[in-house]
Amino acid sequence: MISKILIANRGEIACRIMRTARRMGIATVAVYSDADCAALHVRMADEAVRIGPAPAAQSYLDMASVLRAAKASGADAIHPGYGFLSENPAFVEAVEAEGLTFIGPSAAAIRAMGLKDAAKQLMEKAKVPVVPGYHGDAQELVVLAGKANEIGFPVLIKARAGGGGKGMRKVEEPGAFAAALSSAKREAKASFGDERVLVEKYVATPRHIEIQVFGDSHGNVVHLFERDCSAQRRHQKVIEEAPAPGMTEEMRAAMGDAAVAAAKAIDYRGAGTVEFIVDASEGLRPDRFWFMEMNTRLQVEHPVTELITGVDLVEWQIRVARGERLPLAQDELAINGHAVEARIYAEDAARGFLPATGTIGHLSFGSGMRVDSGVVAGDAITPFYDPMIAKGIVHAPSRSEALDGLAGALARTEIAGTVTNLSFLIRLLRQDDFACAQLDTGLIDRHLAALTDEKATPPGLLAMMALAASGMVPTDAAEDAPTADIGPWAHWVAPRRTVRLERGGEICAYVVCRPGASQWTVSGEGLADGITLSQLEIGDNGQSWSAVIDGVRRRMRIIRLAGSVTGFAEGASHERMLPKAVRSDLAAAGGDQITAPMPGVVKQVLASAGQAVVADEPLVIMEAMKMEMTLTAPRDGEIAEVLVSADDQVSDGAVLIMLTGAADAG
Repeated sequence: MISKILIANRGEIACRIMRTARRMGIATVAVYSDADCAALHVRMADEAVRIGPAPAAQSYLDMASVLRAAKASGADAIHPGYGFLSENPAFVEAVEAEGLTFIGPSAAAIRAMGLKDAAKQLMEKAKVPVVPGYHGDAQELVVLAGKANEIGFPVLIKARAGGGGKGMRKVEEPGAFAAALSSAKREAKASFGDERVLVEKYVATPRHIEIQVFGDSHGNVVHLFERDCSAQRRHQKVIEEAPAPGMTEEMRAAMGDAAVAAAKAIDYRGAGTVEFIVDASEGLRPDRFWFMEMNTRLQVEHPVTELITGVDLVEWQIRVARGERLPLAQDELAINGHAVEARIYAEDAARGFLPATGTIGHLSFGSGMRVDSGVVAGDAITPFYDPMIAKGIVHAPSRSEALDGLAGALARTEIAGTVTNLSFLIRLLRQDDFACAQLDTGLIDRHLAALTDEKATPPGLLAMMALAASGMVPTDAAEDAPTADIGPWAHWVAPRRTVRLERGGEICAYVVCRPGASQWTVSGEGLADGITLSQLEIGDNGQSWSAVIDGVRRRMRIIRLAGSVTGFAEGASHERMLPKAVRSDLAAAGGDQITAPMPGVVKQVLASAGQAVVADEPLVIMEAMKMEMTLTAPRDGEIAEVLVSADDQVSDGAVLIMLTGAADAG
């Protein structure tokens, strides 16, 4: 019997598990780091136990701390969620050694699938099709490069341990192999503690289709059909859907049988996902799919499977962990409609999907979609963990209705306080190839410019944002609202104020003037001859603005926070910061500094004082929010000073390297 579950995770998945446990009458225990002491999953749980400092290695990855929390709380089971300790066989063994139930597969099953090369050898024995490649133990450059030549370029270098696109590099030609191998090994070591890799043939027109499997301790295994996860960037999933577009019953049966065979080969128990690479160059054919890996846990994208099958996968996990048989047999499972999921992240798509931080000052999800989230307004997105804000999921009778419904719900979603990928997601859902199901894993890269191009802020919205930032109008809808702060007073001159708004480091000035009791004018960068607003109305606690502009009443949503103002229009958010005084050390920087684009850890310094460098030469490798980034020289010159070392934790904007030389010439 399971009466109290400790959830060894955080964020949306911890909240998701709690909802099912609560419905089943099971008490829940949250664990939290110092960075998460006020997080939503902590507030939702029946109990919460601190397990360490903010860094994951000292908290969510600390097995001893998690087990102490379980014992102290009296929990009799642990659910790992996904990520962190979820696929660590040593953790499973430690949990069971304490007499607790691990809600997931056995340690042996996790080990069998934990290393991609060994897993593929096992799958070959089980008659599961495997992609051509080298899965041996030799890790020397000369051996791996030779195997790549034998396989034929392009090839894919992949970390043996872990997943999520970490330690993975596509290599187009032999000359690029050594650098890609070094980078992949470095990232694999940082992410999984294991730098070993394998090399596989790169499929030119690949689709990523995975099968949800479920097994119990009585030898029963079923599959709950497929999910298509082909919409990816940097080998990480962006949009997931079920069922896979274009799937035939013959193909579905072949893939389902292969996935079940894979699960049975390791005596699998609980929820798992068998991932396949599919050659879609001639459509979906049952002889054109190959095993990639098995994720021995619940997947981020599990909600789309739940919605098309009507099954609560977390409930099944708990029931199987209690020793029960699977609730349904294979012939009792069926597909109903279509479901699509989008991952909403704090990241800047226009800047290479750079992860973002910030405090969410305003959060309102659009109606019509299921929302799995672990944050609420007021929560901070920190540099310590994955910057996911939420998952939005829509279920509808058809794919087109599901896509339209999700795009519409995302367009109605408002998030202020941090940059997000909402606009990118909406464009992707409405992109012609995606909408017509012309899918492969390269789709996003082919259309990246159109999907990430920053839309200009509509002039009317920009004028309204400047007005909102000016503080010259009351934003309280109440009749007894205080008089507006209209700025310096002067005889015979209309009240006016200069507002400075910052975007991407560029500060623009706007002059806000009130020539009449019900009229405002705003002029400045991007407003041509200026904008006149009349008959201004403000409601919804200062968030709904409307005014007559050029004879047309326009309604807009504007959120004013302490350090920013954000306007929403046509499914896009337009944020402007309210700049503080420019710091003198940065004002004098010119092009002489290499600075950290966000908080993170310095992984490698590639330059030393006195070294001559050329523009775009790599100087520092950083890691932040699970992403590795290379910082390069902004110009030709000479290294004047190196201010950081490997393993240093640096803040956003910290100066890492100083340049001198060429820029000062003449």
